[in-house]
Amino acid sequence: MFLFISGPEIGFIIFIVVLLFGADKIPDFARNLGKGINNIKHATNEIKQEINNSADGIDKNTDITKQIQSEIDKVKSEIDSVSGSIKRDL
Repeated sequence: MFLFISGPEIGFIIFIVVLLFGADKIPDFARNLGKGINNIKHATNEIKQEINNSADGIDKNTDITKQIQSEIDKVKSEIDSVSGSIKRDL
C-alpha cells in the first residue's frame, strides 16, 4: 500500500494525468521530475557530508583542547611544587 491508495485509485489518477497533460507530454514531465528528485538527492548528500565534515572538525578541536588542558595541568603542578617549597621555607 502506497499512501493508502489502492490499485484502481492509482489507475484513475494515471488516467486523469493522461487527460490533463496528454500522452506526448508525460515523458517530459517524468524526465523533469526525475531530474528534480536527483538534484534533491545530491543536495541532501552534500548536506550530510558537510555535517560529517563539521563533526570531524569538532573532534579535532576537542583533541587540541585536551592537549592544552594537559599542558595547563603540568604548569599548575610545577607551580604547586615551587610554591610548596617556598611555603615550607617560610
